Amino acid sequence: MKAYVFPGQGAQFPGMGKELYESSPEAKALMDKANDILGFNITDIMFGGTDEDLRATKVTQPAIFIHSVALALCTPGLEKPDMVGGHSLGEFSALVAAGAVSFEDGLKLVAVRANAMQKCCEKVPGTMAAIINLPDETVEKVCAEVPGIVIPANFNCDGQIVISGEKEAVLAACDALKAAGAKRALPLAVGGAFHSPLMEPARAELAKAIEATEVKAPRCPIYQNVTALPETDPVRIKDNLLKQLTSPVRWTQSVKNMLADGATEFTELGPGTVLQGLVKRISGAAELEVAISGIS
Repeated sequence: MKAYVFPGQGAQFPGMGKELYESSPEAKALMDKANDILGFNITDIMFGGTDEDLRATKVTQPAIFIHSVALALCTPGLEKPDMVGGHSLGEFSALVAAGAVSFEDGLKLVAVRANAMQKCCEKVPGTMAAIINLPDETVEKVCAEVPGIVIPANFNCDGQIVISGEKEAVLAACDALKAAGAKRALPLAVGGAFHSPLMEPARAELAKAIEATEVKAPRCPIYQNVTALPETDPVRIKDNLLKQLTSPVRWTQSVKNMLADGATEFTELGPGTVLQGLVKRISGAAELEVAISGIS
């Protein structure tokens, strides 16, 4: 069974999508439409912008979404998936690929999400840190004991968790987690505390946009970040999308559930190769042989 997975923020790179734009009339039309929807030429930034230009959340998220969806919809000979999933932002790309949301509506949602998160980051300072080589339970326990707001935000694969929250609380948690045996506890160069309670103002703003968006039953199950379970019901999909901003990304369990449900081929659609690496580690830990590739 084929599983298509879509990357999130951090996968961007200068020049992303340019080759696809120049080689595929269908992708070009889709990206030109994106420029019209957004009201500015995001393709100029994607193709010619610097790392710094692409790092702004309000640019990064639509750029990755556009690139990922263009690959999913415009790659010749690409078969329909049996299941889909996306890491954080990638969940919106997955919904479009599965036919649950139109490209236009998906991009509008992503733009609202990105701008709301950007404003939230500017008003409510926060940060994130990668914790290497500790059990999930230990990270959860230590975070719960540290004063202030800090929670496990991204369960990326076994032994790799990202924590998120107030800057002082995250730094204190890093010290406590190193004392608890973490191989590394690395603060990340990010704009804010994604997937933590500090994103509540952004969640409230996104709620109106999600409520107004038509979500159909997808052609195949989507494994959503909040539950790590396959979803096909539009009401539950909407609810999980809204919860996602302030809840952990349960990517490890999502991939394990895909594997348990019969996934034998994983294809990453979008810039970068991050998810390919995570899927290899997760499936390797489960001692399962699966085909893992990427289209970028």
